[in-house]
Amino acid sequence: MKAVFAALAANLGIAVAKFVAFLLSGSASMLAEAVHSLADTGNELLLIIGRGRSNRPRSEEHPFGFGRERYFYGFVVSVMLFTVGATFSVYQGVHKIVSPEQVHSPWVDYGVLALSAVLEAFSLRTGVREANQLRGDRGWGTFIRRAKAPELPVVLLEDTAALFGLLFAFAGVALSAVTGDGRWDGAGSLGIGALLAVAAAIVAVETKSLLIGESASTEMQRMILAALEEGPGIMQVIHLRTVHVGPDSLLVAGKIAVHETDSAAQVAADINAAEKRVRTAVPIATTIYLEPDIYRPALADQTDPSIQAAPPASPASRAATAPKTP
Repeated sequence: MKAVFAALAANLGIAVAKFVAFLLSGSASMLAEAVHSLADTGNELLLIIGRGRSNRPRSEEHPFGFGRERYFYGFVVSVMLFTVGATFSVYQGVHKIVSPEQVHSPWVDYGVLALSAVLEAFSLRTGVREANQLRGDRGWGTFIRRAKAPELPVVLLEDTAALFGLLFAFAGVALSAVTGDGRWDGAGSLGIGALLAVAAAIVAVETKSLLIGESASTEMQRMILAALEEGPGIMQVIHLRTVHVGPDSLLVAGKIAVHETDSAAQVAADINAAEKRVRTAVPIATTIYLEPDIYRPALADQTDPSIQAAPPASPASRAATAPKTP
């Protein structure tokens, strides 16, 4: 959350500076950027609110807790980016192209844009440093698509869009001042609106996927499988289903093959031991449901995606875990 607070402070200061510059110069690009920064400030507040509300204890109506509130507020951010940022910027750009006005005091705009670039770069650097601790060797595109917490991807996308938006604003103001044609200022505002629409679409797609429910990462599923199958009482995992009920909370459901000769007490003990191993390997696996069964290869549904996550054990491994006869 350090990146979110850094972005909040930067965007609040930038929004104030841009509004002052707009009042002095009358630049449409500067007004679009001011509204953009104001929307980003509101977005950071929404992310903070969502993080706080997600920490509420579970209730009878919400037995798995409120972790997905963070996804909901992340989706609201995308709506804010589109409606407040992109729509207003496009409207302002069209208005300035249809009714162009000369930009006054462009040097004020240049100074504010330069200050804004410094603050946005500081915010982006904070987000990049925090993300680097989590993304490992994954590329940035993969990290944003696979991240289970919405805050960092949103901040990274916002800050990146903000820096490109500053370039559009600078180009619009500069071309308008040099040519004396105010339509360039409107074109800069249109560019900012298009940029914000793209950023909003990316955030919406990613947070929608999280809201619907995403499974654990491939690496995490392998860790769960290894933890389940390393015990003596479980022959193999037949099916495995995982879903994030929050960024820091994972639901695990699986059907496990047990020995036909085991008693109910022994099966229960093996399942309890398996759940303990899973929670040790994957601490965010807060809810685990395991169903014992007898493995029948002929009945396996090969079209079930969970078959891919839990491939049948090899004959050698089944022989190694098979009950020994006296």
